[in-house]
Amino acid sequence: MVGFWHVLKESVWRIMATTHQFEAQGPSLLTLKELLASNQALPSIPKIIALLLNELDRAQPDLRKISQLINTDPVLTTRLLRLANSAQFQLSNKISSVSEALALMGLDQVRSLATAAAVAGAFRTIPGIDLHQFWRYSLNVAKLSRMLGGMVRQRQPAAFTAGLIHATGELVMHLGLAQELAALNQQIAPLGLKRAGAERRLLGYCYADVGAGFARSWQFPQPIVDALEHQCVPFENEVYEPLAGILHLAAWRARAREANYGQQELTDNFPDVVALALGIDIDMALQQEPIDWTSRAEVAVLV
Repeated sequence: MVGFWHVLKESVWRIMATTHQFEAQGPSLLTLKELLASNQALPSIPKIIALLLNELDRAQPDLRKISQLINTDPVLTTRLLRLANSAQFQLSNKISSVSEALALMGLDQVRSLATAAAVAGAFRTIPGIDLHQFWRYSLNVAKLSRMLGGMVRQRQPAAFTAGLIHATGELVMHLGLAQELAALNQQIAPLGLKRAGAERRLLGYCYADVGAGFARSWQFPQPIVDALEHQCVPFENEVYEPLAGILHLAAWRARAREANYGQQELTDNFPDVVALALGIDIDMALQQEPIDWTSRAEVAVLV
């Protein structure tokens, strides 16, 4: 009988030790490589979008083929036309067809709109994310990036596209790491100004790294992939990425608006090192209304 109780006691101690060890280690977190390999978290690029982006990247794109590809997808066509006719482009005449959009807006703008429609369509329901707020913020970053791009002689359509998708890594992370990020959201909001640092402390990577992986998998141009990857620290280790610097400033300004910063808070927290490196006029960057902020109607086009 003594032997039985001894064995039972030893078994209980082993179970308690194993449980304690598991609790000390905590849940297993996905590495960046594992997250980007997850089909559940990272949506694959639709075939039509892959063909469309490939055609748009050619030295001499075939406009008829582009129009045919877009018209093949009714949802993409509808979203693209709704975006083209939204207030942000301020066109005098209403665009009613894809061929008309190509003629009036040019390939760069159509690429930006097709990208916006496709990316928004890939992320329909995200746990822990208010998609109306997310796309309002993202459109603001896109508009700010386009404005700043013009100031430093970067291609404005590319800056708009990069701004629009710069935070898609946050969506991927919420799909692949829903439980972990739900806890983090209680401490720092998904669009908080210190979000990237908090994610890196928790995971070893942040939305910028994941967003670059997303852009790479969707075959975005390498300059946009690089800009997304370096947006949080655009000039680290003597790397000069002007588009990343533009994203850094645009995202900071849009997040400051989400946080309801007043003029003094904007001045006190302005990332002046990045602005000076780009040659950005600080007074221009700090004005209260640098763009027409995104309206509910514009967000409704994407959500």
